[in-house]
Amino acid sequence: MVQIKISEKKRAVIATDMIGLFFEDINYAADGGLYAEMLENKSFEFLDAYGDKGDYYCIYDGGYGWKPYPVKAKADMLYVTGSPVAEENPHYLRFVAREDHCGFSNQAYEGIVLEKEKKYKVSFYARSVQYHASVTVAIKKDEITYASSQVVLKSGEAQQKKSWNKYELELTANADIEGALFVITLEKSGIVEFDFISMIPSNAVAGIFRNDIFEMLQALKPGFIRFPGGCIVEGNTLSNRYRYKDTLKPIEQRKNNWNRWAVHGNEEANQYHSRFSHYNQSLGIGYYEYFLLCELLGAKPLPVLHVGLACQYQSFELVEPETEEFMEYIQDALDLIEFANGDVTTQYGALRAKMGHKQPFGLELIGIGNEQWETDQSRFFERYIILEKAIHECNPSIQLIGSAGPDITSDKYHKAWEFYHKESLKKNNFVYAVDEHYYVNPQWFYENTDFYDNYDRNVKVFAGEYAAHPKKLELSQKNTLGGALSEAAFLTGIERNADVVVLASYAPLLAREGYAQWAPDMIWFDAAKVYATPSYYVQMLYSKYKGSVTLDTLEGQKALIKNNIYYNIVQNENTGDIYVKIVNANEETVTVELVHEAGEEIHISEIVYIGDKDKDSCNSLKEPFAISPSQQIPKQRVNQVTLKKNSFTVLTMKRS
Repeated sequence: MVQIKISEKKRAVIATDMIGLFFEDINYAADGGLYAEMLENKSFEFLDAYGDKGDYYCIYDGGYGWKPYPVKAKADMLYVTGSPVAEENPHYLRFVAREDHCGFSNQAYEGIVLEKEKKYKVSFYARSVQYHASVTVAIKKDEITYASSQVVLKSGEAQQKKSWNKYELELTANADIEGALFVITLEKSGIVEFDFISMIPSNAVAGIFRNDIFEMLQALKPGFIRFPGGCIVEGNTLSNRYRYKDTLKPIEQRKNNWNRWAVHGNEEANQYHSRFSHYNQSLGIGYYEYFLLCELLGAKPLPVLHVGLACQYQSFELVEPETEEFMEYIQDALDLIEFANGDVTTQYGALRAKMGHKQPFGLELIGIGNEQWETDQSRFFERYIILEKAIHECNPSIQLIGSAGPDITSDKYHKAWEFYHKESLKKNNFVYAVDEHYYVNPQWFYENTDFYDNYDRNVKVFAGEYAAHPKKLELSQKNTLGGALSEAAFLTGIERNADVVVLASYAPLLAREGYAQWAPDMIWFDAAKVYATPSYYVQMLYSKYKGSVTLDTLEGQKALIKNNIYYNIVQNENTGDIYVKIVNANEETVTVELVHEAGEEIHISEIVYIGDKDKDSCNSLKEPFAISPSQQIPKQRVNQVTLKKNSFTVLTMKRS
């Protein structure tokens, strides 16, 4: 039996927003994921990405995802420029039908999924060149129609020369179907031009976010969301970087960009051309939508700024500090704060209001760079100093997040901390917290639950990207119970050191089955379903039972670690409830007794746990709840509990 003696002594205050989310458009997390758009390449702007470090290039492939329908239809699909809907996305489809009842289809990733009686909103721009009839929008599989609607196009004579018309209609599914095609068919022969063809479920949250994924995020009750990355911020080239101002335009004017993860896995063996080469960014979820997502989830926004450095792993490109070109990055930072917090009399505050949000978003946190580190070439520290000065001269209350680099073991990490400690002695608000990243094997997490015990408390920590990486071949099998338990054990140390670790987020957040470049990931999905991983449930339980202060224990942590037991104790000062989060990393059950230091009687009122399976177990689309929380309410007053093997348990205790 293991005995835990609970002390009245309060160790550290836990930040209310401590457990949050990190969102990056990796693994088709945005387009094809959280963004509810069901079609691929809706604007005929897709790029096919090639290359390796220092040598990236793209080939225009505007027809990606689109085909004639039927396949042998007598029709031409021409991807042209000339007079587009928006200059930022200059290509559009010129469809030449040389017979009646022919059209074109979109593959929609692995195919359209419909739910019976559910409604879907379809919109598109069209221009009749030589056409005087209707078009039909339908969802088809094996020549069977599962939803359809028709609209009559304005004829070329009835509209101004070269003008576009936007058409909107609604589809209602007559049956459940997966793997279907989105099809537009012309009733008669003729020529019609199309652009920005969209299909979004009517239940999309705010008309933007895929409902089932949103609900998964909502259940986590995140304190903050860090976005848009990650390496996405930096880009593999400077031209490929995330330009947030591009996303503040109407959807048609958001310039399509290739995704830096499109070249992940490129090597000589595959001619530097991966199977993800068509991974693009439509920017349907832009900065306005990110801020809106934060608001809907009750989370603080934490946008990450570009600092004039393309990804240091993947590129040599940079903009030198204190140059005219670098001023653009400084101004972007100031304009971002104005967009989030400015009133409607300011330029960017007025833009926010025009987009639909008159009230400020209340931005408090900004990340300066992603995984940047200091070299003679990067001069990252100099960049940080310049940006910090510019931001705080105009907005002294903004809290800045620095970068400790890509790991927590190398000289990059040690140099970063020397820099932040030294500069913070000169200026109190120089940095709020330093962003640390670690993707490590589960054993490292177990061996380093005391990692933050001896950290200097003067500069805070943001555990911005972390995950246990068990050795597994299949990507979707990497989210094992064993990995999640090691993360839960490590979080006991993070929570115990809440006076120095103020923010923490698992990474990455989302992954689409069959489209993942990286694993493990917290939430997996396909076109029809979504499921949580054991790591998701660890995060959910830490968030739900966070408490407001950590409590000491009279039993030493080290003694318990020898028994493969890891725990932390917190209290909700509003209710008086005490939560013990405890990991049993053993292959057999372990009995734990809870005792109060003053001898007061305490009893366990709720037991919630995940586990009691092999450490290699994981959830899947076929078995989404193989590992999920179980709850027990003791029928009598008890202060003992038998922990399941390989389990993470949260005990709620009430004092008599």
